[in-house]
Amino acid sequence: MSSLSAAETSQKSESSKAYGSDQIYVLEGLDPVKKRPEMYIGSTGPRGLHHLVYEILDNAVDEAQAEFASKIDVVLQSDGSVSITDNGRGNCAMILCM
Repeated sequence: MSSLSAAETSQKSESSKAYGSDQIYVLEGLDPVKKRPEMYIGSTGPRGLHHLVYEILDNAVDEAQAEFASKIDVVLQSDGSVSITDNGRGNCAMILCM
């Protein structure tokens, strides 16, 4: 018969109160994106900004290739922000700031 050491007993009690279903909650709508944007774009720094610029420009190019847009404007602003607009479906304009 073996007995539990003090360390094993401590680990067992810590793991039992460490994480449970009562600590899980579901975020609705855009709340998950707002709360944890890095889960969707990889980073909230320069790398994430570049990823967003790539994705938005890629979407604008898709609109043009599908003949839903005839114009795409990409403007690198002096303050470091990027503005991407197209005249496709939704007439979306995105301004991304660093």
